[in-house]
Amino acid sequence: MPLIDLIGKALNIRTAYHKVIAGNIANADTPGFKEKEIDFKKQLEKQMTYSGGVEIEETAEQPFGFAGLDENTVNMENQVMRLTENSMYYDALVQALSKKFSMMRYIISGGK
Repeated sequence: MPLIDLIGKALNIRTAYHKVIAGNIANADTPGFKEKEIDFKKQLEKQMTYSGGVEIEETAEQPFGFAGLDENTVNMENQVMRLTENSMYYDALVQALSKKFSMMRYIISGGK
């Protein structure tokens, strides 16, 4: 698979993950809401062989095995951390794609 396609698929997954995290944050105070997650590595492997949608998984419990009194499993600190991490990965992928296109422009122009 060409690098540009791989980066494109990774960007699509990162975009979907951003929406999932935003949904988790928006529902942090919703009683009974279960945190949702995307397994990036698993989804990228799936996308490399099949170009379907990204699977979103529901997290049933907090990592320490407890939810709030309202049965909500969203941990706001974790969501903010994941959002920041996802944004950094997204930016890195965009930079890699930009460098690839710059290199292609350089080669096409004959090194000028």
